Amino acid sequence: MMKSLKRVASLKRSASINRRALNVTSPRGLSVLSPRISRWSGVSRLFHVLVVIGFVISSLIAIGCGYMFVLPSLSQAFYGYGASKTNVSLSSCNIFNGSWVLDDSYPLYNATECPFVEQGFNCLGNGREDKDYLRWRWKPMDCVIPRPDVQSILGMLRGKRVVFVGDSMSRTQWESLICLLMTGVEDKKSVYEVNGNKITKRIRFLGVRFSSFNFTVEFFRSVFLVQPGGMPRHAPKRVKSTLKLDKLDNISSHWVNSDVLIFNTGQWWVPGKLFETGCYFQVRNTLKLGMPISAAYRTALGTWASWVERNINTNRTRVFFRSFEPSHWSDQTRRFCNMTQHPLSEARGRDRNLFSDTILEVAKNMTVPVTVLHITSMTALRSDAHVGNWSDSPYTPDCSHWCLPGVPDVWNEIVLSYLLTGYRLHF
Repeated sequence: MMKSLKRVASLKRSASINRRALNVTSPRGLSVLSPRISRWSGVSRLFHVLVVIGFVISSLIAIGCGYMFVLPSLSQAFYGYGASKTNVSLSSCNIFNGSWVLDDSYPLYNATECPFVEQGFNCLGNGREDKDYLRWRWKPMDCVIPRPDVQSILGMLRGKRVVFVGDSMSRTQWESLICLLMTGVEDKKSVYEVNGNKITKRIRFLGVRFSSFNFTVEFFRSVFLVQPGGMPRHAPKRVKSTLKLDKLDNISSHWVNSDVLIFNTGQWWVPGKLFETGCYFQVRNTLKLGMPISAAYRTALGTWASWVERNINTNRTRVFFRSFEPSHWSDQTRRFCNMTQHPLSEARGRDRNLFSDTILEVAKNMTVPVTVLHITSMTALRSDAHVGNWSDSPYTPDCSHWCLPGVPDVWNEIVLSYLLTGYRLHF
């Protein structure tokens, strides 16, 4: 009996010693005491490593998702919009597919307070009484054009050159952008035309400097983009001048080294501005008396595209080409405007244009990036927004140009949206 008790006591002491040994925290101690304990320790450490790896991966996924969902909101907050109802970016949205919606926060500026609006485009100042045409905003189907934060834009453009090249439609967009930007400038006198020129239809260069921000917004009048020429020797009597389709305008060197470069041409490519004035097409030294306008336009745009590819550093310069802007004349005589009080619900055939199709085709085949501002369809609906009889020459209706504020402001909103989101832009 006594031997049995001693054996039990001995077993208890042994178990107690083993339990104390299991509580030793030294890896070395564990390896000496028991191989089984060493194996369990390895499994435990592997488990902890896997837990840490899983935690790191989960954290990275969470951060990535946060980046994807938070960044668009930050971008829209940059515009002054705050949280948005959509996270679709401009790069994945057809911004030109949408509709016009009423928005009481428009217009973006007052033309009477902007010294750079031509009197002929200030429809309210010229007696237009209805104001509905001022309150329409373009709403794309799948994304939002944020209302511009002018202070952010002014900061972005600091030290830059914004250059418009084209006809009077381009000049209207140029005027619109200046007036929009001036709403964010306290000292209006710090914004001035660099040569002291007044805004006129015929002057070839106009440059407005925002001295507080050290940038310029410039306009170069080049209605065809290619080079006008005189009458060739031995030409038929009906030829008074030519359009050299294989040479870009001789002022094109001034367009280089800009940061934003916006082109347009189209309104002058009509018989009344060409053949009826004795102007015919020329390629090299050969007159092309039978060349149709559509073929000449395609040749001219090919010349323009080659010039851009050779001369423009698209790592610095963002290049845009705005498509054709439909007019709303009642007939081919251009004597009466077919204007309405509100935008049309359908384009009535004005959304298709051969010039616009040519622009899209040429830009698609270029070796450098060019953004086409395909505004033809959206603008075709705005039969309410033309100058009409509210110009500085009220007895000469104008169904081609646009009132300011008005449709050109939306073109600029689209340009600024592309620039501020940094889509294919390196500012």
